[in-house]
Amino acid sequence: MVVPVLGVDVRGGIDDGVERLHGASLADARARRTDRREPATHPVGAGSVGAMRRIWPDPAPVDDVAALVASPVRPAPLERPWVLVNMIASLDGAIAVDGRSGGLGRPVDRAMLGALRGVADVVLAGAGTVRTEGYGPPRPSPATRAARRARGQVEAPRLAVVSRSLALDPDAALFREAEAPPYVVTCAAAPAERRRALEAVAEVLVAGQASVDLAAALRALRHRGAELVCCEGGPALNGDLLAADLVDEWNLTISPLLVGGGPAGRAADGPTALAEPLEAELAWVLEGDGLLFGRWLRRRG
Repeated sequence: MVVPVLGVDVRGGIDDGVERLHGASLADARARRTDRREPATHPVGAGSVGAMRRIWPDPAPVDDVAALVASPVRPAPLERPWVLVNMIASLDGAIAVDGRSGGLGRPVDRAMLGALRGVADVVLAGAGTVRTEGYGPPRPSPATRAARRARGQVEAPRLAVVSRSLALDPDAALFREAEAPPYVVTCAAAPAERRRALEAVAEVLVAGQASVDLAAALRALRHRGAELVCCEGGPALNGDLLAADLVDEWNLTISPLLVGGGPAGRAADGPTALAEPLEAELAWVLEGDGLLFGRWLRRRG
């Protein structure tokens, strides 16, 4: 199914992968790879993933990270969902080890990833991220499903993949195993043959002409009932969202690792810097297993 969406073009966000896995060191990270599609499902505070505590404000233990993440009010702006970005970086600013971010995270980070996905109506990612990580559909735990039902949400968020080229395999697990067809967000200039191949397995949203119009795409998602979108990158997609001032919340995990040089990238990227930096206000800082979890809110008005 192809759904045209009217809007003004901005540069589409297609980027390399972002994978969060556990690893106590760079050597461990290279040796131990698991799949970011399976966030940790144990409540934080249980010994299996390590305890978490709130450092600021009001220092206190965090017994249930999923409940904490679900507690803030996130009002959807007019005509689009609330957009939160979730990324990880090393102490020296790198977002990847050997091209992937798996070596930066630990089980407690995977629990945070699951908690943020758990409150989202849509999980948004660039096509390069999806290809690099071998994304499957979101798979919430039974506890997350129950919490979502209690909030009036469907049991699992839908995946939305942003791609101008539509270089996606229609037989990939993210399509075959999805509880509801994923969204594929593209533009009118996308290859027609690839678009037809994806129509049978996804809801294709055409937003923009020569490139993907993210503002129009988010309006289309809002009209389909999405009130909260969790964006997992990559950096070009994050950069495009910032350039259009479409980010409401920025969640950044700081890993206690130093990566050094190399093409590690940054959490948001683009051809040029913003004309004026966007202001954000710190909402909380958490700590778990040596990682820091910051949440910032876009300051508007």
